Amino acid sequence: MTPIINSYLPEFKVNAFHKGAFRTVTDKDVKGKWSILFFYPADFTFVCPTELEDMADHYAKFRELGFEVYSVSADTHFVHKAWYDASESIKKIQYPMLADPTGVLARALGVYIEEDGLAYRGTFLLNPEGQIKLCEIHDNGIGRNAAELLRKAEAAKFVAENPSDVCPAKWKKGDKTLKPGIDLVGKI
Repeated sequence: MTPIINSYLPEFKVNAFHKGAFRTVTDKDVKGKWSILFFYPADFTFVCPTELEDMADHYAKFRELGFEVYSVSADTHFVHKAWYDASESIKKIQYPMLADPTGVLARALGVYIEEDGLAYRGTFLLNPEGQIKLCEIHDNGIGRNAAELLRKAEAAKFVAENPSDVCPAKWKKGDKTLKPGIDLVGKI
């Protein structure tokens, strides 16, 4: 298996539901800014609305950091709109909801479940060049935490802006970082 970290987002073109309208989103829309692709199995399910609402609750913080969030499922953009119209939790969403009914994007990032036609809970954090800096894939019964993803997004951006530093475990913005070098070997 080829490592996905530091690989580049492939070309894609999908429909989306965003702020009450349908639109097309491509890889070119994602590049040029920090982005998060947040795959989930399907609309109108159980764990999925809890995750998407959690992301909606943290969306302003992601935007303050300069990130755009894109949720992605195998549903069509029409189903995304119907779910938005039917669910108070989903009505909170301000980020684009990408439709991947053919699984082209989920397959390209290795989260497509062929026998079910759904995606695993995959999270991909990309730098402005479209390079994948974080990848987490969960089984579908395990929900994610947007606050933890926000911490990791801050760390990824900090390391990109300060390439001589690295962020230790549990690092939060403002905490001490480490400068790798021979002086630290065996001292931590």
